[in-house]
Amino acid sequence: MNELVNYFSSMFASDLSKIIISKPRNKEEDYKKIVVEKKGSGYQISKYTEKQVFHENLNYPEVVNRCIDMTVNHYRQVNGWSTKGEHIILISKNGSCSYKVKRTDAMPIRATASNEHNRRKNYILKEGIAIEPLIDMGIFTKEGKVVNSMYDKYKQINRFIEILDDEISKLTVQKINIIDFGCGKSYLTFVVYYYLTEIRKIEANIIGLDLKEDVIKNCNLAAHKYNYSGLRFELGDINGFKAPFDVDIVLTLHACDVATDYALYNAIQWKAKMIFSVPCCQHELNKQIHAETLSILTRYGIIKERFSALATDAIRGNLLEYCGYKTQLLEFVDFTHTPKNILIRAIKRQSTPKKVSDAALEEIHAIIKDFNFKPTLYQLLKIEN
Repeated sequence: MNELVNYFSSMFASDLSKIIISKPRNKEEDYKKIVVEKKGSGYQISKYTEKQVFHENLNYPEVVNRCIDMTVNHYRQVNGWSTKGEHIILISKNGSCSYKVKRTDAMPIRATASNEHNRRKNYILKEGIAIEPLIDMGIFTKEGKVVNSMYDKYKQINRFIEILDDEISKLTVQKINIIDFGCGKSYLTFVVYYYLTEIRKIEANIIGLDLKEDVIKNCNLAAHKYNYSGLRFELGDINGFKAPFDVDIVLTLHACDVATDYALYNAIQWKAKMIFSVPCCQHELNKQIHAETLSILTRYGIIKERFSALATDAIRGNLLEYCGYKTQLLEFVDFTHTPKNILIRAIKRQSTPKKVSDAALEEIHAIIKDFNFKPTLYQLLKIEN
């Protein structure tokens, strides 16, 4: 214990920018990993389960004691990064510790400005490359440099690509078929196409679908301008859309209210291998909610609205689990400067244990009963209560 205290103290004394606490000592551990990052004058702790991430913010020296408490008897490895190099703590089964620092001349000098810090990060969409969609969006200059005022959008788009890359990087395929429901102006659709074809070297066949004729026309003109031959846009409704190919991935970003449910339903019917969805405007359950024993959740308008939105996505997540998907609900900062959203990432399992699907359905039935919900996706799937 004293060793660990000394090691953590040494790490933080080196002005760490990031720490990852990993390798749980047992399978029953609540969190798979814990990430600690410096944010301004304090630190943000992100605790990751299989499906969720929880945050807390602390100041120094509180964060040091918190890291020690979280690690002792729970995890076996700690990695930290500072201007001096990578700091590594290894903890054996009997609790003894070792500590070393991997120094490198390539470690960057500590930046004082936030933009300088951002520039050091190893983004997937790299600065210095003239990515045409990002130039037209005003994020890159013609030389491929990030416009200073657009750094937030640049980071947010990279974050979305990182969430995709977590799964795409595991594939060994030469071609991917994608449907993008409610594509809108398709900023991200173009970026996804670039990422797949230019970075991952995968042939991409993408259809973007939207109800606005002028939007579809302009998107097709842009795809032609960029010479993105595998990307096309069609006018159509999410409900009842017939895919012209076997669908590998379904994207649904900001399909409003129950449009997200129809998109998820189509993805399930097609047995899409991956689903990435950022829902919005979850009004349906807010209109239906009625609770006898938990009426406190419906008394205040803002609480009712937020709870209904969270319940909507929790039910969607469980329905995807029931239908054979390993599902995560991730916190995602929207690139249109709206509040933080939930991103649903669902990956098709080869097989789903019956106890997993049964447990997911039992939870759905419980919340439907308690709050008088009639979710669209549940009804589309025609699940018997």
